[in-house]
Formats: sequence, C-alpha cells, structure tokens
Amino acid sequence: MLKTFRLSFTLKNTYRVNAILYAIRQIPLLRRVLPSSLHRVRGLKYLAYVLAALWEVVSTFAGKLIYYLLMVTAMARLYTAVAPQDAFLHILLLLTIIGGFLNTNLFNPTKDKFYAVILMRMDAQAYTRVNYGYAMIKVIVGTLPWSIVFGRVMGLALWLCLLLPFSVAGWKMAVAASSLWDYERRGLVYNENQLGKWLWGAVGALGLLAYVPPALGYALPWPVSAALLGLAIPAGAAGAVKIWRFTDYRAIYQQLSAQRRNQMDAAKTAAKRQVEKSISADRTITSRREGFEYLNELFIKRHRKILWSAAEKVAAGCLAALGLVLIVLIVRPGSRAVVNGMMLTYLPYFVFLMYCINRGTGFTRALFMNCDHSLLTYSFYKQPRMILRLFAIRLREIIKINLLPAAVIGGGLALLLYCSGGTDNPLHYVVIVVSILSMSVFFSVHYLTIYYLLQPYNAATEIKSGTYQLITLVTYVVCYAMIRVQLPTMLFGTACILFCLLYCLVACLLVYRLAPRTFRLRT
Repeated sequence: MLKTFRLSFTLKNTYRVNAILYAIRQIPLLRRVLPSSLHRVRGLKYLAYVLAALWEVVSTFAGKLIYYLLMVTAMARLYTAVAPQDAFLHILLLLTIIGGFLNTNLFNPTKDKFYAVILMRMDAQAYTRVNYGYAMIKVIVGTLPWSIVFGRVMGLALWLCLLLPFSVAGWKMAVAASSLWDYERRGLVYNENQLGKWLWGAVGALGLLAYVPPALGYALPWPVSAALLGLAIPAGAAGAVKIWRFTDYRAIYQQLSAQRRNQMDAAKTAAKRQVEKSISADRTITSRREGFEYLNELFIKRHRKILWSAAEKVAAGCLAALGLVLIVLIVRPGSRAVVNGMMLTYLPYFVFLMYCINRGTGFTRALFMNCDHSLLTYSFYKQPRMILRLFAIRLREIIKINLLPAAVIGGGLALLLYCSGGTDNPLHYVVIVVSILSMSVFFSVHYLTIYYLLQPYNAATEIKSGTYQLITLVTYVVCYAMIRVQLPTMLFGTACILFCLLYCLVACLLVYRLAPRTFRLRT
C-alpha cells in the first residue's frame, strides 16, 4: 500500500512538474536560455518535490479556512435573528450535504486517475483505496483546526467541534458508497462534473435553504443539526466498508475518462458553434478596399455582432446609468456633494470598469479562430512586413470599437462632475475625459500586443501559453485592486495618461521587434 501511494504521488508530481517547466519555457526571454532537456535536471526535480509537498500542506488547510470563514461563519454572524450556534450548524449541515455530491473525489475524472489506472495499468482497487483514504484524511486534518476555532467562536461545545470533520468526511463516503451501489444496480457511473438538471436543482434548493431561512429568523435548532451531522459518521463507516470491498474501479475510471474526453469535445464544439452563430452569413457583405484593408473590413463586418454591436449595447447601458444618476441628482439635491466627491477621488475605480467592458480578449479570440487560425499556415502571412501592417490595421479597429463606450463614460463622468457642483479647476473635466479614453486605448493595445507576442493558441484553438494566462491574470488582479484606491482625480488621471502613452509606445516597439518571430501557430 505504501508503494502504491509513493508511485501515485510520484506520477502526480511528475506531470505537475513537466507542466510547470513547459510553461516556463514558453516565456520568450527564457526560451533561449533554458534547454529543452530541462526536465532532466535533478536539482529541479528535488525542488519540485519540495514545492509539491508544500502545496499539499497549503491546499489541505487554505481551502477549508476560506470555506469556514466566508461561507459558514461570516454568513452565520450576519443573521442576528437566530442563535449563532443554530445558524452556524444549520448552514454547515446543508453545505455539507451539497459538498458530498459536488466534491466526491472518487468520481472526479482527474488526469492522475487516467494516467495511473488506464495508461500505466496500476491496480485500480489498491490505487483507489490509498488515494481516496488519503483524500479523506486531508478533509479531516484540514477541517479540524477551523471547526474548532470557528465553532468555539460561535458558541459550540469542544466535543462537537471535534466531531464535525468526521461528519463531513463520513457524508462524502456515504454518498460515494451509494453511487457505487447505484453503479452495481444500473451500470451508470456518477460524474461530479456532469450533474443532471434535477441534481443541480436540488443543489440550488439546498443552497437557498442554507442561507434564506436564517435571514428570515428560522434555523434548525443546533441539537437537531448536530444529530443529523452525527448520523453521517456511522453512515460514512458503512460507506467506507463498501468503498474498500468494491473491486470494479477500473471500469468506473474507464467510463469517467471517456466522459471527460466527450465533455471536452462537446465544450469545443459548443464554443465553435457559438462563434459561428456570431458571424454574419450575409453573402452581400463586401468591401472596395484592397489587401489587408479588404481582409480587415470583411472581418469587422462579419463579426459586427460581437464587436460593434456589443460596444453599442455597453454604451447604451452606460447612457442609461448616467440618466438615472442625473435624475437622482435632480430629485435628491443632497446627493450632489457625495457624487461630486466621488468624481474627484474615485477615478481609479473606473480602471476596473474599463477592463470589464473592453473587447480586447473577444477581438483577439475571434481573430485567431476565424482568421489567423488558417492564414498562419501560409508563409507570406508570417513575413515581418505583413505582420506589422496587419497589426497596425487591427489596432486601429479595436481602438475605434472600444472608444465608443469609453467616450460615453468619460463624457458622462465630466457631466456628472459639472451637474453635482463642478470644480474650480476646469482641467479636471479634461483629465477625466482623456484619462478614460487613455484607459480604453491601453487595454486595446495591451491585449492585441500580448496576442502578437505570445500567440497562445494551437491549431486546435486551445490556449497553450502559461505566460499569456499569467499576464491576463495579473492584469485582472491589478485592475481589481484599483477598486480600493482613492486618489485625487488630477493626480491619478495625469499619471494614467502618461502611463498609457508610455505603455503604447513600448508595446508597439516590442511588436515591431519581436512579433515576426513570436506570431506563429503553437504545437
């Protein structure tokens, strides 16, 4: 059994390390420095083992901390109409039931099951016993400190706090065992990633029952919730016996692997169909331009639904929101001072708004799936002069599309500032409008630039660039963090305009120097 655990852990760690090393080698500056045989370096393997062990420890406790803190304790403390321990156990009981179906571990079609049992033909029963037992130990160990800490804070007895982790694990094992019995009876494998509409409906109903009744002053008395949670322990013990004795795990994993492949193929097909629906099939669409201008104009016209139409809808929504705020200023004059203060200090908040409404990611995805996906197979299309010419044309178009809602927002903010009392410095109006337009231009340049420098898609339209995903994630985090920043509009707006100008110059220079080598199909 120890050997099986060591082999399965080594296998899981190996493909994690290889994925990380592959992602590192996709970074343009490191690709030339790091050799293709990077995975053979023994020191990196030892480091990877250490990082994997640390990740196991962090993942064991961090997720449970967030769960108990935000989804259970924080929500229970909001409900003052019921006793704290009643609300805490009421929510925990219903969320535990939901978690038993949504997070089984046993019926999750992960890569490690496919690699170990299907490809390497490890003993499926031994593999399942070891790994499922390890998963349940992680549930108990990771839950125990937080059930004690937050349970005691909410007024529960220590003995009850100690039993809660075993109740959670017991319910998971009871659900897993019932799914095994159902498989023996009907031959159908439960897949936690493919829930039916009835099960999703039950999950939604249980979620509502967890949070709505306590808000209305109704919750199960804590002894009732504790008794129901306690019943999960003997039920889990019976389930553990079934899980241990079951012998046909290989057949289950084969079905799960097949379902996973079918699910991925279905998702790709659905995405492709969705994109096809957004393309105009009007055969009368044409252009009088020539060369790349002809290609670009046809692309914009055929994709008007996801480009210009989307931007027009956002602009209309912004106009409606502006009208509502203006009505509030007229009806409630006392709100003018608040709005005026916001216009002079909350400009950083609109960085995140401009990030959300920007069409850069949709534009580049459509470019690849319906244009570059095919044209990158031709040598003429990858010539430096051709790449740079088309980059300039596309940058012009995406900037035009994004400027429409940006102009509405920038002009609207300046109007709100004027109608809420104005300012002694007229430059505030100019800075507000220009900074919003600069943000729009920045995101347009940003997404098109990283598309050309990293080109994350392969021939199957799958994202294969870890660097691209990292940059998009960092972009989101930075923009989201700006929500909490409050700075004078003149200071932040001026800095924003200068930064956007500098970024655009650097980005265009990088595309000019590097895109002829980086803009290619990935393998």
